[in-house]
Amino acid sequence: MEKQSLIKATKDFVKKELEYAEGGHDWFHTLRVYNNAKLISKKEDVDLLIVKLAALLHDIADPKFYGGDETVGPRKASEFLLKQNVDSTVIEHVTQIIENMSFKNSFDLDVSFNSREMEVVQDADRLDAIGAIGIARCFNYGGFKNRTLYNPDIAPNLNMTKAEYKAAEAPTINHFYEKLLLLKDQMNTKTGKRIASDRHKFMEHYLKQFYAEWEGDK
Repeated sequence: MEKQSLIKATKDFVKKELEYAEGGHDWFHTLRVYNNAKLISKKEDVDLLIVKLAALLHDIADPKFYGGDETVGPRKASEFLLKQNVDSTVIEHVTQIIENMSFKNSFDLDVSFNSREMEVVQDADRLDAIGAIGIARCFNYGGFKNRTLYNPDIAPNLNMTKAEYKAAEAPTINHFYEKLLLLKDQMNTKTGKRIASDRHKFMEHYLKQFYAEWEGDK
């Protein structure tokens, strides 16, 4: 299958799979990550086909919606790509990216896989978790899980294990400190770092405004 046809088929597959997905992890999230990945790739020496496929398939089955099962996404991606007669080395690379790029894997000290392509897709995904859209996604998911917006009596857990992170049910504001505000310093590429810096500042400003309104100061 030609690359252009493969990308179109992948987009169609992902759109269908995510038709009823939670708003923060839907097709539009995937599309933003895909566009971010293409932008970052302009300044990186990477295999663009692998980047595009991994970006499109990275959230095909987010573990948080599958009882924490981290094998569903890579399996679905692999099965789809096999049906498209994609080369086995490409399939292996794409599934490795999907298995290893998530923020929760940063809790693991022993990282078993990395590539420039994964760094690009990882940055692209993390950019969509911060800034204005990141804030919107954060509260959308918090509402989806019926979580409290903020509770000053529940402090963020800044020393979580991977298991604790996956099981967390804390107020949504805590997630800023447990993940979102950490992402700026975890970016891999120059482009990712530049964009993340601006989005990080926006989140800091937002939090100041949030607390001022919470206390009735503004």
